Amino acid sequence: MMTDPIADMLTRIRNANQALHPTVSMPSSKLKEEVAKILAAEGYIEGYEVTASGVKKTLELKLKYLPDRSRVISGLRRLSNPGRRVYRGADDLPRVQGGLGVVVVSTSQGLLTDSEARRRRLGGEILCEVW
Repeated sequence: MMTDPIADMLTRIRNANQALHPTVSMPSSKLKEEVAKILAAEGYIEGYEVTASGVKKTLELKLKYLPDRSRVISGLRRLSNPGRRVYRGADDLPRVQGGLGVVVVSTSQGLLTDSEARRRRLGGEILCEVW
């Protein structure tokens, strides 16, 4: 049994990115699909696809690299985990790399980036940061 699926997702992305793999696949969930949607919208991945084989669904992310094969994703970090949840208000949301990265925040209106959560004046659980 997996206790932290978001940490597993980030580790899979980190490992595939480090090995310069074009894609990475993992078991799918609604939360992982929302994180993938944010990563695609912010330009960290080229896209994602959900495929169903019977009852199980698989999430496949297409990783993004620059023309010289340098990585777009420099780092990923899980901030809140099952043993220590991290919640912040809209005024206290962290900035990653001086605003160059993005923080994924779980709010009452769904998953949002830190800048969108600040704009809507929403706080919530800080899931991860990407830069």
